[in-house]
Amino acid sequence: MKNPLQNFWLLLFLGSMFTVLPLQAQDSPEVDIGGALRFNYNLSSWKPEQKNRGGDFGYDMFRINAVAAYQGIYVNAEFRHYSEAFGGGMLKQGWFGYKFNETEELQVGLTQVPFGIQQYNSHNWFFNLGYYMGLEDDHDMGIKYMNLGEKWEYQIAYFKNAEELRFGDASAVSASRYSYDVAGNNKEVHQGNVKLMYKWGDSLQSRLGTSAQYGGLYNINTKETGDHYGLALHYEAVYKLWNLKTEAMIVAHNPENEEDASEEIITMAAYGAPYEVAADFNLYTLAIARNVPVNWGPVSNLQFYNDFGYMQKKENSFEDSFMNVTGVLVTAGNLYTYIDYAAGYNHSWLGGNFVDDFAAGNPNAKWEARFNINFGYYF
Repeated sequence: MKNPLQNFWLLLFLGSMFTVLPLQAQDSPEVDIGGALRFNYNLSSWKPEQKNRGGDFGYDMFRINAVAAYQGIYVNAEFRHYSEAFGGGMLKQGWFGYKFNETEELQVGLTQVPFGIQQYNSHNWFFNLGYYMGLEDDHDMGIKYMNLGEKWEYQIAYFKNAEELRFGDASAVSASRYSYDVAGNNKEVHQGNVKLMYKWGDSLQSRLGTSAQYGGLYNINTKETGDHYGLALHYEAVYKLWNLKTEAMIVAHNPENEEDASEEIITMAAYGAPYEVAADFNLYTLAIARNVPVNWGPVSNLQFYNDFGYMQKKENSFEDSFMNVTGVLVTAGNLYTYIDYAAGYNHSWLGGNFVDDFAAGNPNAKWEARFNINFGYYF
């Protein structure tokens, strides 16, 4: 079946551009290299042997960041290497950019999807619940135009597909990726995104926005293209030392699966492992944080936070999922330490059954928790 999304999104995107003048290009190349090294301690309620030995402390991630510019064209890339169990090496982001003026910019490559609160809809190391459904800090392959004005912001993007690591004729999506994307027998194709946001306030800085995305789901077995969409309303406020983030989302997936495959479930993958997710759901999040400046030797700030997420599944027989993270971020020079108590109910990464907690779930599940300390030095 031909997919009308391809031409529609591309024409819509191109029509929004080419009304601006370029900035003056710099005369000499600029290069900036950075990165991070992180270690992790965790103690999980559902792992009895781990509790007997007092938890585990080990390697989390090493990353390299590179930003370079010449003659007005620049590149921004971040490569991460996790343990093999969590996907090994992966490109989180990598795109070419061009600034037309002080507010308008074009990015091409593996760039962040403009949906919801950016860059993060959370304060903790675990993100919020939407991250595990590809709705927070998601990056896909495409082209994005941004207009970041003083009062109004809007972004328009077209994504050919998610990160593609296998270029076979009918290859499934690789799970060795940073962002969660539809996987299994379905692949995200020809996705369009539009995001609009209004900003106001002096001492109280507020951002109210709405986001929409629509795209195809190509099934490598049936060779048919279904669709998926997401709608979001989001608000963020900063008042003195306080920060508030809240979102409400409606998300639906309509794959063209084989006759014997359920259309109430989709497969998503990242960090080296796939799992099942309810095809249709509503998602609600509320995250609040408070900074406390201190002068304790190298420690300059403590950020206390609580981030909550609720996944309301449309299928009545499915059990809803919850997530709550309470913690503090300790800033000491370039060393950032997240101390989190993360609790989940029917949450694949927080106890229970990893495979289908975000799909059918378990009505007899109980809340599980993980105490986690992440040490990261960013340079």
